[in-house]
Amino acid sequence: MSRLILIRHGQSKYNLENIFTGWLDVELTEKGMEEARAAGRQLKSLGIKPVLAYTSALQRAQKTLALVLEELHLSLPITKDEALNERHYGDLQGKNKAQTAAEFGEAQVHIWRRSFDVPPPNGESLKDTAARTLPYFRKHILPDLMAGKDVLVVAHGNSLRSIVMEIEKLTPEQILKTEIGTGVAWIYDCSGHQDSAVFKRTNV
Repeated sequence: MSRLILIRHGQSKYNLENIFTGWLDVELTEKGMEEARAAGRQLKSLGIKPVLAYTSALQRAQKTLALVLEELHLSLPITKDEALNERHYGDLQGKNKAQTAAEFGEAQVHIWRRSFDVPPPNGESLKDTAARTLPYFRKHILPDLMAGKDVLVVAHGNSLRSIVMEIEKLTPEQILKTEIGTGVAWIYDCSGHQDSAVFKRTNV
């Protein structure tokens, strides 16, 4: 038995300002840093001590990971990879969500944001995000879990949702209704084998 801990980064500057962020490399807010520390304290209170960590190539996830590990008083091997980056929002990146709705129409922006397989212009859908996130998960993270290691993954709302969709065997409709809050830890017990791993969320 091993544990997989998924944490979305704390609130970023663009989360606060209601701006499409995607691959733009923005910093955490003060609230975001406290959310990260709180996630670390939560793991500490549960006695969870991951032995290695994965994160994206973006600083808001990396900073969150650093603050979580600081609270845990742990120094771990850390792998950073853009495969775990947030969904790329293409032409919407850097634009205020309300302004984008005024420009393209509220209905169209809603489709881009909430459909499973319709990407914004020059960007990724959730399906596209999963197409890069899940092969990485299967090749790198899952083998660590199968080796009995507790693994911490600090990434982004959509890259983590793609992983959750896979391990919880959710439909596109179900995952689109699944929200992962900033600085919130989702903890899973993992058992089985590489091709038949079983995940059970323990902190629902």
